[in-house]
Amino acid sequence: MRNQAVQKELKDDKLESALNALAVSIARWTEKGSYATAALPGLSLHRRPETSPPIALMYEPLICLIAQGAKRARLGDDTYVYDARHYLITSADLPTVAQIIAATQAKPYLGLVLKLNLYEISQLMVDSHIPPPRLRQSSRAMATGQVTLPLIAAFQRLVDLLDEPEDIPILAPMIQREIHYRLLVGDQGIQLRQMASAGSQSHQIARAIQWMKGNFTRPLHIGDLAAQAHMSPSTFHRHFRILTAMSPLQYQKWLRLNEARRLMLNERLDAATAALQVGYESPSQFSREYSRLFGAPPRRDITGLLQPISDKTA
Repeated sequence: MRNQAVQKELKDDKLESALNALAVSIARWTEKGSYATAALPGLSLHRRPETSPPIALMYEPLICLIAQGAKRARLGDDTYVYDARHYLITSADLPTVAQIIAATQAKPYLGLVLKLNLYEISQLMVDSHIPPPRLRQSSRAMATGQVTLPLIAAFQRLVDLLDEPEDIPILAPMIQREIHYRLLVGDQGIQLRQMASAGSQSHQIARAIQWMKGNFTRPLHIGDLAAQAHMSPSTFHRHFRILTAMSPLQYQKWLRLNEARRLMLNERLDAATAALQVGYESPSQFSREYSRLFGAPPRRDITGLLQPISDKTA
């Protein structure tokens, strides 16, 4: 028993050292703020010296790894808290509300995000003879998992490549493949295997989600989507909710309302015009659903977002 305790302590010390080293690397690349790497598409490094308000955004298939600090994500009624010892993984496009909950000037939030390539993961399963899950049923497409030393080491090598851009075309795909492998055989690997397995219900729902993202202004016909997924409408609806924690109609509303918010914020459209562009026929319905999601009617919400930070804190 004593030997096991000693081994566990040594393992924890190694993991802590690896996380500290990764935090130093992220901090160096984010001295001026978050950094989306052009040389390594899909990888972004993040720093924040204070906690953040909840922000609604779309999480693509990705892994979020934190070297310092903590974050909270809300998917429907589910809440996920993750930190330096726990990563967040998503295996579908999910409307999420995210918030940094642990960060200070002295110990800023330091993390990274790597988008996952489900096609490459599917190919890796074939090449590595990793079997698809026996149960082909859908499960939630967001989860937290235990960080491991091999996973941290792979990410450290990936970040280190930013200092050797000439090596990125050759080495980055190899390291990303290793990261995919570590996730596939990790404690949340079944999610990725479900999503990457052609013919699984999760895979079929993911294809329907892609269609919805590109056609959210059009009327939603569950029967047509279910037919494309080779499911009955009731089965499609049930598995869609399992995967995304919301109904197809709620998912479409989220897409529409966030696009309307973007149009009002970035292109200065008025609420009625934005509502029409994203598929709403009733301005009053748009205003009600907008207020329900963002906590304020369109005009007040956009005015608040455009208000200078100094005015908000005065």
